[in-house]
Amino acid sequence: MDWKKEIKSWGLILSLFAFLYFTGLLPVVQGAIQSVLLSTGLIKPKLELVDLSNQDFNYRGRFLDFDGNEILLESYRGKTLFINLWASWCGPCRAEMPHISELYKSLENEPNIEFLLVGLDNDIEKSRNFLDGKSWTFPTAHASFGLNSSLQSQSIPTTLVVSPEGKIVFYQEGMSNFNSDEFRDFLKNL
Repeated sequence: MDWKKEIKSWGLILSLFAFLYFTGLLPVVQGAIQSVLLSTGLIKPKLELVDLSNQDFNYRGRFLDFDGNEILLESYRGKTLFINLWASWCGPCRAEMPHISELYKSLENEPNIEFLLVGLDNDIEKSRNFLDGKSWTFPTAHASFGLNSSLQSQSIPTTLVVSPEGKIVFYQEGMSNFNSDEFRDFLKNL
C-alpha cells in the first residue's frame, strides 16, 4: 500500500468536508443528498400508531409567523393538523421540506386539514432567511414563545398529526417523504 497516496486521499476528503463546514454549505449539500434519497421512496412515514398516539394534544401555545403575527394553536382545534418541527441548520429537515411542500399543495384545498411548519432556530431571522427565496409552499411559523408539552421532541425533524378530536394520531422523529398516496389518504380520512 502506498501510504503517501492514502494520506493525500484522506487529506483531500477532509479538506472538502472542512470547506463545506466552514462555508456553511454542509447542511445544504447534506439536505440535497438526503432529498434525493427521499425521492426514491425508500424512506416512508411509519403509519402504525406509536406511544404518543391517542394522547390529548395540548392546544395551549402560540407562535409568530414571519410577518410578526401571532398564531394560536387553539385556532386549529377541530381540524386535522400536520405539524413539522425544523431548523435551518438541520440537513434532514431541508431534505424533507420539498416533499412536505408537494403534500401541502395536493391538500391545500381540503377545508379540514391544516399544516404548520415551525422553525426552532434560536433567532427568528435565521429561520426567515433560510426560507427566503425557496419555492416551497406551506404555512410556516417560528417557536418564538417556546414549545408546549405536546411538541417537546428529542430530535428534529419531528412530525406529528393531530386529529379533529384533539388526539395525537401520528408522531415521528426523523425525516420522511410524506408526499405519498398512503399518507395523503391517512390525513383525509381522519
